Amino acid sequence: MTRGAIRREARAKINVFLRVLSTREDGYHEIESLVVPISLADLVVVRPAEELRVEIAGEPAFSTGGLNLALVAALALADACPYAAGALVEIEKRIPVAGGLGGGSADAAATLLALNELWACEVDAATLEEIGERIGSDVPAMLSGEAVLMGGRGERLAPAEVPSFHWVLVRFGFGVRSPDAYRWWDEDGAGTGPDPDRLLAAATAGDAEELGPLLFNDLERPVAARHPEIGEAARRLIESGALGAVMSGSGSSVIGLARDEAHARALAAGFEGAEPVVGPPVDAA
Repeated sequence: MTRGAIRREARAKINVFLRVLSTREDGYHEIESLVVPISLADLVVVRPAEELRVEIAGEPAFSTGGLNLALVAALALADACPYAAGALVEIEKRIPVAGGLGGGSADAAATLLALNELWACEVDAATLEEIGERIGSDVPAMLSGEAVLMGGRGERLAPAEVPSFHWVLVRFGFGVRSPDAYRWWDEDGAGTGPDPDRLLAAATAGDAEELGPLLFNDLERPVAARHPEIGEAARRLIESGALGAVMSGSGSSVIGLARDEAHARALAAGFEGAEPVVGPPVDAA
């Protein structure tokens, strides 16, 4: 076993677009999405210990009562690793819970990578991805650490060459559970968004002016119908000069696209609890 502590940043993600295609027989939904890591990150530190446990600091006041995905990840890797032993997994939370930013999935991915190194498991990337898929739909994308085009329920990934854009992230004091967001999409007959070819071309070209008006999320309308603050934040971002604005994932966070860093900082100053972020981060590759 490797001695000492292993540190990993668990990057949040944003969905530049999220297209819901249909309901699957397994109860999940067939989706298509451009998933991009951003500079906001939790910190995951693993170190040898007598037993396997997870400790979380900085968790928000509210909780959705879900599973601790980092612990699920640690147990899953322990089953696949003949050298598994005890470990303490410490997570410093900075990503909002149930904010549509993949915080739990990011923690799970970082835990898999860090424990694979700590325990010298030598589990290959494909196997880690298979383990991640069983933990949660977003985990395989978070393992890659890069922008990806996601399909299926999250298991089909293709690399996406996306340069860095500047965003403003607006967060709220409440979360939205993914199962609720997709159920509301079903109940409302919310429909499927446009073919993303133009959006993907603009994103790949690094053209923020072209990309901004093309951002979309099929879950936004049904979620905002239950949480009007989300739609209001998106409208205010546009009125304040953002090139585009959209809810990330299943909510509740809203992202606005800026021209550059100064523009992102100016936009963030107009919203309580907002911050500028970069995605993908310059050091994400």
